[in-house]
Amino acid sequence: MSAPGPAERPLRLGPAPSRAEDQAPTPPAAWAYLVRCADGSLYAGWTSDLARRLRRHRSGQGARYTRMRGAVQLAYARRCENKSEALRAEAALKRLPKAKKEALAARWGAEQAVTVRPGDVRDAPAVNALYNWYVRHSTATFQYAPATLAETEQTIRAALDTGPFLLAENAAGQLCGYACAHPLHPREAYAWCVETTIYCAPDCVGQGVGRRLYTPLLELLRRQGYCAAAALVAHPNPGSEAFHKAMGFHSIGRQPRCGYKFGRWLDLQTWWLDLRPGEAPPAPVRRQLPAEETAAVLAACTL
Repeated sequence: MSAPGPAERPLRLGPAPSRAEDQAPTPPAAWAYLVRCADGSLYAGWTSDLARRLRRHRSGQGARYTRMRGAVQLAYARRCENKSEALRAEAALKRLPKAKKEALAARWGAEQAVTVRPGDVRDAPAVNALYNWYVRHSTATFQYAPATLAETEQTIRAALDTGPFLLAENAAGQLCGYACAHPLHPREAYAWCVETTIYCAPDCVGQGVGRRLYTPLLELLRRQGYCAAAALVAHPNPGSEAFHKAMGFHSIGRQPRCGYKFGRWLDLQTWWLDLRPGEAPPAPVRRQLPAEETAAVLAACTL
């Protein structure tokens, strides 16, 4: 029997493009919040985008009250079902006497206190759920299909072969975010460069969790002997771009229209951080640090 000719062979196709309707709907968020100004006073407000609102307050583009008083820090946040509920909650916050605002902020701060610790494959279920939220709702990852638990376990193992896998948890033990690094490229000459990854729980974006994770991650990578870290960020993603800039990264270029998800083309921007500047030859990377050294870095970064 003769082999099928070119016209008879089944046509091999790549993946179907992700459509706009494939994006899982995200219930509209609304927040009532308190921020502490540089003079110690508390300002109450509401917003539909807490992370963006905090960036505006901190850049001097927020309310006149906070613009006049300088830097702000989130002191309390309550997620509401809709704008009407957030407006009522904001009004209630404004009516509170200073002592009750302070008590509310203290209680919220204790509940939201974040602890950063090393993670491993036992944390895969929580990591998988957090990552898959971004797969379904966001263009921050170019992945189409949700990751399986086995795939997440393998991702964690691969990251641990490169460096630390760090988790941020609140006082209730809920996962607030994770950060890790992977080889930038498999060729040997790239052995001193890593690609960093960070995902924060949607309700924790803009609340300092990213900095709490990245600060020790970058220090641990530096101690291991890595010389550079790259972050590949989908564009547009102003929150991630502002975060990496604040962490000392600088943009070194953008690949246009290289990703297609949820019915639109996306660019890919590379943010770069020199961990060990200079032209001196590098020493071999330490793939793992002693547990006591990792613990000391994590302790120092909480001060």
